[in-house]
Amino acid sequence: MHVNTIAGHHAPTLEAVAEAAGVSRATVSRVVNGSPRVRGEVVEAVQKAIAELGYVPNRAARSLASSRTHSIALLVPEEVSRFFGDPYFASFTTGLDRRLADSEYVLNLVVARDDPDRKAVRYVRGGNVDGAIVVSHHSGHEFLAQLEGAVPVVFGGRPEAGISTDPYYVDVDNVAGGRLATEHLIGLGRRRIATIAGPEDMSAGVDRLAGFRAALDDAGLPSDAVGHGNFTAPGGAEAMRRLLDTHPDIDGLFVASDLMATGALGALATRGIRVPEDVAIVGYDDSPAATWGEVGLTTVSQPSELMGATTVDVLLRLLRGEPDVPHANIVPTTLVRRDSA
Repeated sequence: MHVNTIAGHHAPTLEAVAEAAGVSRATVSRVVNGSPRVRGEVVEAVQKAIAELGYVPNRAARSLASSRTHSIALLVPEEVSRFFGDPYFASFTTGLDRRLADSEYVLNLVVARDDPDRKAVRYVRGGNVDGAIVVSHHSGHEFLAQLEGAVPVVFGGRPEAGISTDPYYVDVDNVAGGRLATEHLIGLGRRRIATIAGPEDMSAGVDRLAGFRAALDDAGLPSDAVGHGNFTAPGGAEAMRRLLDTHPDIDGLFVASDLMATGALGALATRGIRVPEDVAIVGYDDSPAATWGEVGLTTVSQPSELMGATTVDVLLRLLRGEPDVPHANIVPTTLVRRDSA
């Protein structure tokens, strides 16, 4: 153990300051590190004890001993407008932030679409953060594999093959969610059901489509009316227009995100098609977008804020070195009924 000495005498320790202030050693450490999670009167007591004892924090020694930055990267391999324009990410990040508020960690946002120069990877691997959370990853983002072994990494959503060999992730059962939405439409008596699926290079898009098809196959109904969007409102509108051109007899629609569903609702209204009378719609997420329009959207609830909080929990367990942290962490979905179906 390293002990500072002043004029031949032992320097006061963190424990001595804690005893003088009547608090725990951990509380003194928080005050020394400037944590906002300590009450004002406690800070005053600790600072008074520090002054009276002449305690000098050995920051260099502490840094070398811990090798901790107390920073976590939120890595988003996506367009900036896409990240800030999607209510899902806002809710997910709120969950991250609220859970981190009870820790010593701060969150650093790193937006890196494709990262051709590997700046984001170099940043994470360069000792700037203790761990990373990755959201909105696509199958083409193999550069994320370079994070493996550098720091603990947890993915928001199951990553595609090639990104990680044995990933830690938090997700919902998207196949079950797609099935739940489609079975609800079948239960309403709809028989020509279409879907606007998500991107084919994201596991959420692929899995929700699989659930849609499985439900229709089990019911003996056709599952060929499929359009693809990019989880944006304009993408949903464009996919809706294409579906109406090729399948004008649609009477039910499962949309793989609420944001795409808002675009679909606009396209239907433009053509004079009523919801739910002519076409019943079920979305996915239960985000604020589900209640933006005149018709409230029935949707599969994906508890994104809880998913963000759970992602932090998994990462903090890894950072603490806990054994037997589960790799797959699945959060349940439910159906929220509103006017559209």
